[in-house]
Amino acid sequence: MLFWLLVVLALLVFAGRRRARLIEQDYPPVGELRRLDGREVHVVEAGEGPAIILLHGASSNLRDWTESLLPLLAREFRVIAIDRPGLGHSAASRDWLNPGDLADFVLNAADELGARQPVIVGHSWSGSVALAALTDQGHRVAGAVSLAGVASHWVGGIGWPTHLARVPILGRLFCHAVVPLLGPTMMPAAIAKIFRPNTVPEGYAERIAAPLALRPGAFWSNARDLVRLNRFLQTQSTRYRGITQPLLVIHGQDDAVVPFWNHGERLTALLPEAEVQLLPGMGHAPHHVAPEDIAERIAAFARRCQAAGDDRPAAV
Repeated sequence: MLFWLLVVLALLVFAGRRRARLIEQDYPPVGELRRLDGREVHVVEAGEGPAIILLHGASSNLRDWTESLLPLLAREFRVIAIDRPGLGHSAASRDWLNPGDLADFVLNAADELGARQPVIVGHSWSGSVALAALTDQGHRVAGAVSLAGVASHWVGGIGWPTHLARVPILGRLFCHAVVPLLGPTMMPAAIAKIFRPNTVPEGYAERIAAPLALRPGAFWSNARDLVRLNRFLQTQSTRYRGITQPLLVIHGQDDAVVPFWNHGERLTALLPEAEVQLLPGMGHAPHHVAPEDIAERIAAFARRCQAAGDDRPAAV
């Protein structure tokens, strides 16, 4: 009995790995693979002008931006989108990178690219990275945008597959043997929840290469990010009052994934000077539902940040 169980498990792992290889063939990099700040990362750049850095959320990759805001913002700005380590086509980090670590990496990478004093836009999970940049390294950024961003710790679960992926040994087997094979059957419901109450755009999953998140390494890295972020934010959120650089919060009023009351409201209670744009009837993906509108909101904010920076006295 044990022998046959091991045989079945081995076959599932083999099939899962084969499926993961096919996913990578179907969704190759759309940008450059570069070594930045000592890490191998996937980067897309477009446009000229003041820099805007786009950071995607959990279970995602930079195509979330190339298929929405990046080409629109690139009409006026130099726009840089980066796959977070472990997701998309960027190499995973052995140690967990908390939002502060990621903010440091992103800003160091931006320096290497010659994109100093950027506006950082963080969607969902990466809202915490944008806030970490303002909290810990405000002198290096012109401002930040939290787009449906995570800001505070929360009460409640994050889904049994995510928790199972973090179980020692069993979690790794689950990521290799189950996720690549059964994940596609669960993806439509997960995407529908992201967009609710809005309609999912036709071809969305294919255009943003959503299946990349089902590869074993990516799923495990994403699970680590989700599980560990909540506790980390209990500390990070206590330092938000020290933010002095401009902050724009754009949030869907009907976002059920990252609800405004738990994240946007709690954040702006600490930072009443932050600019808040609450979008009625909008869920967790406003940049796909109304890309032109969201791009203009971010562009207008970036212009204000640029003007404010130009008005500051030069450092001596």
